[in-house]
Amino acid sequence: MSLVYFSLWVIFNGRVTLEIIIAGVIVSLMLDVFVKKYLGIKFTGASFMKCMKLLPDALFYIIVLLIEIVRANFAIIKLVLAPDIEVEPCIVKFKTGLKTEAARIALANSITLTPGTITVSLEDNELLVHALNRDIAHGLEGSKFERLLMRMERLSHE
Repeated sequence: MSLVYFSLWVIFNGRVTLEIIIAGVIVSLMLDVFVKKYLGIKFTGASFMKCMKLLPDALFYIIVLLIEIVRANFAIIKLVLAPDIEVEPCIVKFKTGLKTEAARIALANSITLTPGTITVSLEDNELLVHALNRDIAHGLEGSKFERLLMRMERLSHE
């Protein structure tokens, strides 16, 4: 895993100098030790292959998230600039079918990243979301995010 950390270090620095290589090696090794010792995460060949299998779906999820953020921005602009539209904030509680905690957290964060909605709480599989308008709130349960995360959960258990 140190090699992955080091590769990311070099890519994000954008250039290769002796100082960057030395610092990258040190930071990569320290990060690897920290992740294994304090977080208890040990990467094996099987877990790496599982991550690689999920990579296309994860990238697609990020693209969908970005598109939804742009769409929500336009919807919020419309709400703010249209004097005849009355804003009706609401709080919505719904249950998700996601099995893993990581997927539920990803869903909660995706909802919060989308303008007009904020995840107030996440307990077990129940989310409490504040929405700026009722129209926005109707699309939360069974959203694209949830469907894509369910697909990723299924792929990760195969």
